[in-house]
This record gives sequence, structure tokens and C-alpha cells, in this order.
Amino acid sequence: MPAGRSGEEQDLADAARKFVRREVVSVADRMDREDWFPRDLFRRLGDQGFLAPTVPPEYGGLGLSYRAQAIVLEEIARASPALALSVGAHSNLFADNLLRNGNDEQRARFLPRIASGEEIGALALTEPGAGSDAVSLRTRAERHGDDYELTGTKQFITNGPVADVALVYAKTAPDRGAHGISAFLVRKGTPGFTVAKSLDKMGMRGSPTGELALEHVPVPAGQRLGAENAGIGILMGGLNVERAVLTAIPVGILAECLERSVAYAREREQFGHRIGAFQMIQAKLAGMYTELEASRLLMGQALDEVAADPARRRASAAALTYASEASTRHALEAIQIHGGYGYMRDLPLERLARDAKLLEIGAGTSEIRRQVVARDLLGAGFDDDPAAGASR
Repeated sequence: MPAGRSGEEQDLADAARKFVRREVVSVADRMDREDWFPRDLFRRLGDQGFLAPTVPPEYGGLGLSYRAQAIVLEEIARASPALALSVGAHSNLFADNLLRNGNDEQRARFLPRIASGEEIGALALTEPGAGSDAVSLRTRAERHGDDYELTGTKQFITNGPVADVALVYAKTAPDRGAHGISAFLVRKGTPGFTVAKSLDKMGMRGSPTGELALEHVPVPAGQRLGAENAGIGILMGGLNVERAVLTAIPVGILAECLERSVAYAREREQFGHRIGAFQMIQAKLAGMYTELEASRLLMGQALDEVAADPARRRASAAALTYASEASTRHALEAIQIHGGYGYMRDLPLERLARDAKLLEIGAGTSEIRRQVVARDLLGAGFDDDPAAGASR
């Protein structure tokens, strides 16, 4: 049991691991090879409560903490980081954002079907010209009586091609910059709201990513999340929580790489010795273990901080930066330990390495996250950027 886990949290981890071994391991390779999204599996995740760990039971969730949400993602990521990414976008970027920022009517209307997996959620922020510079988005929302009309394009949207409902950010007061953004709940099938393109990726295959087009899309004012022009607070709080929770995906990759590498080093023989006896292999294993445990500790601190205050950003930015870079590095080290076998697609290591790279790009690139940490350390006078964004 990782340090600091309660008995309840360990029970959740055990249940998630059992489900993953029974349901996810067998489809992970197909997801990657065919870029196939297992919709039925999403429903079964919902049946277990794994799609809405932080959502209260009255809306169909488990009513647990961000630590619980991270535990579920870590276990899924060990078998399929791609599935973990889609679950994270659904359960954290969409459901938890709605839970924290929606009203009672919106929660009751949307959350039960999201918690069950009957519907899939996505968050639509990134645009072709607004990735890291998220607040420069160009999507517009013009009000006409009791409705808004949304027009624009969203790019690199996780779950975009399969989502039934999306949380869409748009400018309601373009002249006010970051303080003229609002958030809207937009359903699939709304006239003018279409998937313009499904994108083909290096990794995280099976987690659908797409470009969404909005052409004069009518959205009732009752589907605006929070107050008009108050979207920047929703955006930034959601981004801080996202970084903390999604750190569980590279942690899961690291844990799987370490377990497989230790087992292989115990068994594989070269030059009359098991390779675990070689100091260079031992150094790789020790480094992998150390960075896994450091990533867990950083993640735990970040989860506790955003649970206390979603506006806290330093710990979550640092945690995801460290863990994502460590997972990319050590997935490649795991391939090196396994030699030619590691390079073959018969093992999941090459897939884990491809998947790991995205976590250095999404939720704000590593460079942007370092900037967030530094500006937070420096304090007033250095944080002249209202937001540092992310590709989703």
C-alpha cells in the first residue's frame, strides 16, 4: 500500500485493479492498434462508480475525494493510459467542473447520466490559435434574449468525437479579455454543433480527440455555467484540479514500468547471470522507483491543496510536470531494460512510452507549468499573465 493511503482508499484501489485486470487489459491493445473507443466498457466503469468518484451519491457518484479519483485513474492507466485520459476528461474536466460550478438544476439534469456512463462528457477550451495562451480564444457567445449563439472552433478536444455534452468556453465580452469569458453546457445534436474532424495521434490512441465546429449554435441561458463573464475563475480552478488529478496517469505508467522491469530483471539471463545482478540495470530500477515515489508524494500534496482551494496552482503544476517527464523517461528505460523484446508491440512498453509523452503537452505544456510555478514563487508583479492554458 502506498504511504498515506487510508483503508478505504486501498479498498477502492483493489476494486479498481480487479476491474482493470478483468475488463481493461484485454482491450487495451485493440484500443491502441485500431484507435478504438470502447463505449460499452465506459458504461461498465459507470456501473462501478469509477466515472464519478467525486460526485455525490444523489447524482449517481461515490461522493469521495480527489485522492479517490486519482486512485481510479492510476489503476486504469497501468493498463491503458488512453482509457484513463478519457475517463479523466469525463469525470474531472467535465463532471467535477459541473459539480463545483453548476447550479442544482444543472447538476440534476446532467450529472446522473454522466456518472452512469450513459452519456460522455468533454471540456472544449483549446482552439487552433489558443493553446497555451488559453484566454486568447476566439469562440464567441452573443446573447439574444434568453439564448446565446456560439460560433467558433475547438481543437485537440479529448472525447470530442464521442461526447454527448461538452463544457464550452467562449467570449461573451471580447473587449474584456480574460474577464469576458463564460462557460456553457452544449449538447450533441444541437444545430450547428458538429465534429469537424477526428485526429490521428502518436499515442493515447483509443482516447478520441477531435476538432469541434460551432456555427451559430443556440444555447439557452440556463446552460451557462456560473455568471456571465465569470468563466476565467471556472477555467483556472478547473485547470489546477485537472493537473493534480491527471498526475495519476503518469504515476500509473511509472508503476507499471517498474513492476514489469523488476520482474524481467529477476528472470532474464545474459552472460550467465540474471540481468538484475548488473549494476547498470540496478541503477535504472533504483531511479525508476525513486521518481515513482517522488511523483506520488508530489501528487498527494497537490490533491490535498486543490481540495482545500482549487485556486492553488503551484503544487499541481509541479506535480504534473515532474511525473509526466519522469514517466516518459522511465518508459524508455523500461524498453531499454527489456532490450529487443521491449521494442516489440507484443509488450505494452512501447505503447506506454508513446502515451506518456502527451502528459508533457496537455493540461499546459511542461514549459507553461514551470512558468506557473516560478511566477507563484515570485509573487506580485510577476504574474502578469491571467492564465496559462492547456490542450484538451
